[in-house]
Amino acid sequence: MSTVTEGKLTELKQHASNIRQEIVKMVAAANSGHPGGSLSAADILAVLYFHEMNAGPDKISDPDRDRFVLSKGHASPVLYASLAEKGYLPKEELATFRKINSRLQGHPSKKMLPGVEQSTGSLGQGLSAANGMALAARLDKRDYRVYALLGDGEIQEGMVWEAAMAAGHYKLDNLVAILDYNHLQIDGNVEDIMNVGPVADKFRAFNWHVIEIDGHNLEEIISALDEAKTVKGMPTFIVAHTVKGKGVSYMENACGWHGTAPNAEQLAQALEELCAQGGEK
Repeated sequence: MSTVTEGKLTELKQHASNIRQEIVKMVAAANSGHPGGSLSAADILAVLYFHEMNAGPDKISDPDRDRFVLSKGHASPVLYASLAEKGYLPKEELATFRKINSRLQGHPSKKMLPGVEQSTGSLGQGLSAANGMALAARLDKRDYRVYALLGDGEIQEGMVWEAAMAAGHYKLDNLVAILDYNHLQIDGNVEDIMNVGPVADKFRAFNWHVIEIDGHNLEEIISALDEAKTVKGMPTFIVAHTVKGKGVSYMENACGWHGTAPNAEQLAQALEELCAQGGEK
């Protein structure tokens, strides 16, 4: 396991809490959005943006920057909150989420917001786009890395498996796909709607290096990403076991919070709980 200082872990925990607080605030302000699957991915994006990736507002046009693709584009609040936390945009702009003429649309658009590497929302397409970026790095002889976050309901899409087959075939060892495996989609349990398991075995069969982790354990996330950098000749798939709505007690493991906005009272409770977990209110 990677050695990370307590100070760094505390910093990452604060970033994750700040990201979660902004998620619930922007969804509440819009009275629309997807809090559950955004909250479950906050720890992963905190590590990616504040520990792992060579990326930032000063590197938007840098050809050697690392790329992140939010394949599950409906979880845009976690991406916008992470970008704001990193300084790509002012946090005040998060209040415009899903408003007319806002840069922060319900699904991220690379044409509207610097820092968004790929427009996503039609589920299943993000991994193919990430493949293209990883292949481009090879053709251009650059060493940047590409990270894609997928939802477990999303990988019911057939296009994901075509992309998985292609990534394995082309041995894209600069590509890391991360599964936000929270077991819930809009209609219920993933296992009941269309069981995607055994996920790890399936990706191994497509010639991926597979790592399984607790997607809320910062040290495990860091260790998995470190391990991925040592893998040669195949892409890496990280199965991150997560909790839908993580950090907000009444949202955790509750399918109804897939795409529901909290009211004022619920927002206040969420912020109180999240503030207690670290970060600034």
